[in-house]
Amino acid sequence: MNEQSEYKIQQQIVMYYRNNFCLNHHSPQHVIFSVPNESKSKKETIQKIAIGMLSGVSDLIILRPGETIFIEVKTATGQQSPKQKEFQSIVEKLGYRYLLVRSLNDFKEKINS
Repeated sequence: MNEQSEYKIQQQIVMYYRNNFCLNHHSPQHVIFSVPNESKSKKETIQKIAIGMLSGVSDLIILRPGETIFIEVKTATGQQSPKQKEFQSIVEKLGYRYLLVRSLNDFKEKINS
């Protein structure tokens, strides 16, 4: 079986969520967005850190009525880095939901539970 890339899984999640919860006619309208956290060079990394980039932050954030949800996307065999685990711990201690998802179906199940 061919394993989907994190990029492809994340793309499917964003498309699904936007089409079902984020359009103008949805009431209330939700928001989903990504947090680009990669850099192409050391200089770019330093610049991004200076303006607020945070290592380990989740791939996606969802805003919906009364709730903020942090989503980390991994492949079927992907593992969280120590920084991602640390971010998850902080988020959960603050009382927010943090979901580690490995496919669109996994996301759908967890987001609705």
